[in-house]
Amino acid sequence: MIDVTDQDFEVQVIEKSHELPVIVDLWAPWCEPCKTLGPLLEKVINAHDGKVLGVKINVDDNPGVSQAFQVQSIPMVVAFKDGQAVDGFMGAQGEPMLEDFVNRLLPTQEQNEIDSLIEAGDELSLRAALEIQSDHPEAVLALAELLVADARVDEGLALLERIPESPESRRIAATARTSDSSGESAEVEAELEALLGQVKTDEDARQRFVDLLEVMGAENPQTLEWRKKLSTALF
Repeated sequence: MIDVTDQDFEVQVIEKSHELPVIVDLWAPWCEPCKTLGPLLEKVINAHDGKVLGVKINVDDNPGVSQAFQVQSIPMVVAFKDGQAVDGFMGAQGEPMLEDFVNRLLPTQEQNEIDSLIEAGDELSLRAALEIQSDHPEAVLALAELLVADARVDEGLALLERIPESPESRRIAATARTSDSSGESAEVEAELEALLGQVKTDEDARQRFVDLLEVMGAENPQTLEWRKKLSTALF
């Protein structure tokens, strides 16, 4: 178990939790139940061969973390994944409960299989991943992008309907709907200029305009200028 302080909490817990689950043991030297729980929790974490990171925070020495967690009783244990607190408990617990607590933080065998198939990245593997979970966002996005790149636009767009809209899904959908565009800056801007007079009354023209901006990308300085022109034309 790593000792963490107010100063390195962000790095050791929040940032690390994007790599693997982090279990935070909030304790104090005077707390007798903490002396029972701490070694047992460390034993359970160590048994998982580095798949989980355990850290200890002395609440007396680190009032910032204590206040952030609104600690009223210790021992208190909080688990983090992807920068967020996802589970926790208070009070000393037995080894079976601790095993269950840690196991809930780890990927299932099914999730490991899906991750391996997505990592492979070919069409057959991605389709196999979606056989296991038909709406797995990462698999849907990867396969949709592959289909669009292979000119199977309608299939790619239909696949995206399985998942909630996100910046990545909007980008892939826009790429699909503008697949007839050369992508050359001068030609794209000429088309945007031509569409500008139609966007207020023509829904298809408006969608085409937005898709072209999506494909241009937010990092393109011209995108903001064209968005301003769109707002002026609409309102």
